[in-house]
Amino acid sequence: MTEEVRAKAQAALAEVEKVTTTLLPEPTQAEVVVPLERAPAPLAEKIRQRMDEIDMSSTQSIISFGSKAQGELQTISQSMLSGVKNKDVGPAGDSLRQIVTTIRGFSVSELDVRRKQSWWEKLTGRVAPFAKFVARFEEVQGQIDKVTEDLDQHQHKLLIDIKSLDVLYEKTLTFYEELALYIAAGEAKLKQLDETTIPAKEAAVKAAPENDQVLAAQELRDLRAARDDLERRVHDLKLTRQVTMQSLPSIRLVQENDKSLVTKINSTLVNTVPLWETQLAQAVTIQRSREAAESVRAANDLTNELLTANAKNLQEANRVIRTEMERGVFDIGKVKEANDILIATINESLQIADDGKAKRAAAEIELVKMEADLRDTLSSAKARSDGTGDNAGTAVPR
Repeated sequence: MTEEVRAKAQAALAEVEKVTTTLLPEPTQAEVVVPLERAPAPLAEKIRQRMDEIDMSSTQSIISFGSKAQGELQTISQSMLSGVKNKDVGPAGDSLRQIVTTIRGFSVSELDVRRKQSWWEKLTGRVAPFAKFVARFEEVQGQIDKVTEDLDQHQHKLLIDIKSLDVLYEKTLTFYEELALYIAAGEAKLKQLDETTIPAKEAAVKAAPENDQVLAAQELRDLRAARDDLERRVHDLKLTRQVTMQSLPSIRLVQENDKSLVTKINSTLVNTVPLWETQLAQAVTIQRSREAAESVRAANDLTNELLTANAKNLQEANRVIRTEMERGVFDIGKVKEANDILIATINESLQIADDGKAKRAAAEIELVKMEADLRDTLSSAKARSDGTGDNAGTAVPR
């Protein structure tokens, strides 16, 4: 680990402790929406102010009712998405796993110079275990430096995200409570329409002159349609409030995960990585000592292996040569096999000749029969052409 990364990790400790001890406020109104008639004076005034935003003659006013409360929350959300659009917890977790995988990549058996190389290692000329170990250690040191830098960057991004989530949580909570005011205002407006405004309009339609009743009736229908639109809008606000309520623990869960990961990253940078580096340095020193002590034994083992291999090669070569010397020019088995094939070929030729003779005799008989049939057919055709057929009506007309 470089000194710069170490200093950053130490400096981040205070920031980590600060974000992990931050407590977020709880929702104050739970799931209850206080109606206008039971609201205390300050809350009732806020509800009436939101009722004044409703213009029953404007469809746009009804559709956008309550959307003003979400404006500031949307601004915060967009700012977070813009600032951390490339943020992903995955890379930080990948970096931790990369360090563990890199360390676990050292096989204990590869550090043992007494280990006998396989035939594949001898054939491909792979490097000795210790040489390979040293090469991999040099690569790992560079990897650890790079990974620690990446971890520090992820830690910094996660700290920013945690603070942003604090703001998002507070704004979401404000939006949640603001929705309760809009829902109460919408329900109060609906109640006012059902109990006062619409009945008054119905009475006005009945009392209107006959010429004006059509226009008054249309105004009544428009008012009822606007009232239904407002009811649907209030229902949507209730659904939105419920979803907002669910998002509050979701934000907290994300924050807790980020806090845990930041703590883990900082612990890895401050404690774990230096420990791994120390252990790796000790492993190199121990291995070098072992290699020096085992070098003579490795040479003796190689000499003994060559002597044994030469003796085995001599034994195998002698066996092959003596076997070939004792073989005859021809193998009796192959001579007998050739004789049997020759006899079978002669018998097959005789059988084919007999079959051909029989087929020719049968063909001659068939040819005589076909000639007789043709002759009889031609005679019959001549008789018909003279009009002397043996049956009435068989003569060919001229």
